[in-house]
Amino acid sequence: MVVDRHALRSHVFDKTGIKVDVDDPIFALVALNEAVLADTVERQLALLDAATQALAAQARATGGLPAQPAPAQPPPPPQPQPQSAPSPAGAARFTPREWRLLAAAAIVSLACALLVLGGAALLYK
Repeated sequence: MVVDRHALRSHVFDKTGIKVDVDDPIFALVALNEAVLADTVERQLALLDAATQALAAQARATGGLPAQPAPAQPPPPPQPQPQSAPSPAGAARFTPREWRLLAAAAIVSLACALLVLGGAALLYK
């Protein structure tokens, strides 16, 4: 990314009323800041990519994601699905683990609601 010194000079003057020459050393600091920021962003993206790959590998190991296709072969083209009316019996089925999570979420939300209502009742008395 190249610094447009004239645009930056105009911006500084508009915001502060201070005239900055385009040969001012402050532009070296701006260029240094851009270089450091670009390096930091690249490192953070690399760390994020590594973490994403590790998480995907863990999900595949537990069966949460389908197996990754080999990189040499392109993924198969999507097959057109016939459009049919969804049947209520064919709705998404929940696994036992999902049912347990839903039940736990319901219990936690009810407990929070009761806590809030109890606190409101105590404050209004």
